[in-house]
Amino acid sequence: MKSDNFDELKSIIEINSWTKNKTGVDKNGEIFTAWMQDLGYQVEVHHREEIGNHLHFTSPHKEGKKLLLLGHLDTVFPPDTFETFTEDEAWIYGPGVCDMKGGNYVALQALRNAKAKYAEIHNIDFLLVSDEETGSDDSKYLSADIAKAYDYCMVFEAAGAHDEVVVGRKGVGTFFIDIEGKAAHAGNHYSDGADANLEAAQKLIALVALTDLEKQTTVNVGKFHGGIGANTISPKAHLTFELRYTSTAERDRVLQSIDEIVAHSYAKGTKSTLSGGIQRDVMQPSPEQALFVEHINRLCDIKLPTEKRGGVSDANIVSSQGVATLDGWGPYGDGDHTIHERASKKSFTERIALVTEVFEHFLEGNI
Repeated sequence: MKSDNFDELKSIIEINSWTKNKTGVDKNGEIFTAWMQDLGYQVEVHHREEIGNHLHFTSPHKEGKKLLLLGHLDTVFPPDTFETFTEDEAWIYGPGVCDMKGGNYVALQALRNAKAKYAEIHNIDFLLVSDEETGSDDSKYLSADIAKAYDYCMVFEAAGAHDEVVVGRKGVGTFFIDIEGKAAHAGNHYSDGADANLEAAQKLIALVALTDLEKQTTVNVGKFHGGIGANTISPKAHLTFELRYTSTAERDRVLQSIDEIVAHSYAKGTKSTLSGGIQRDVMQPSPEQALFVEHINRLCDIKLPTEKRGGVSDANIVSSQGVATLDGWGPYGDGDHTIHERASKKSFTERIALVTEVFEHFLEGNI
């Protein structure tokens, strides 16, 4: 990549785009909008009051397959924590350089290359959301709805260490159980109480027992609090727990069991309420996805390495709509979510070249 292009990337890296910083996220989006409009794209702005706006860039649609590119505008870094862009011979350092302003920029550069060759881009659209780093609680509904119009999706999260693209991601859900008991003096009226802490402890054990490591299903109770003091039967308790899974069958098994655990009272007189739910459903490999990989391998004369990841992304959301989805098209990097985040210059160059080739074959109707 040329140095002036690094300067262009620098201009968005140095904008603080913490999810809760609407002004910064929107500024990042405005710059990207100008770049996309230079390529002939129309933009539909999905305005939001408390988070950044979501942006859906559309090209002319013609008969044939439709490809959605997907990225996010936000990063995890609050103002004054990590806002600098630096580089050395091999690496670029900065907030979002691999997660995922750098990935968005790979897509942009490849679109520019395709535009230079074909004069017009059609059937390739780009969705940039603003809240991925906080779970896509707002944008997931928009992403799922938009995805239904597309045959393929390429997500520009960071590549694997050996340039892998991602074909599978665990599903994830976050849940909360609030338990109501009855306070009583632990010395004088022990039997009059209903111990919410005891109920929570029993539920914790039952929840964790749903873990099946052979099937890569985990249930983790990450937070437990309750009670008033040592001399009082606890009147309230709260559990926060997470579910991760690799198949819809495991999802359904655990969800049913969670309902049963919540409904059952281990400690007499307690009552439990469940809230929360699935945040992003599982991204499972599919025949359509495998065919997408096969097309790329044949047309680009490569053997595209693939991998599965335990972490989630918005690829989960699009994949759950039946769209053939491949994630990890951004540059390889590491240190993401830390002040040591970096991305490989070599990987930028290689990823832009490969994605350009994929776009060219798509525009020629080969995919």
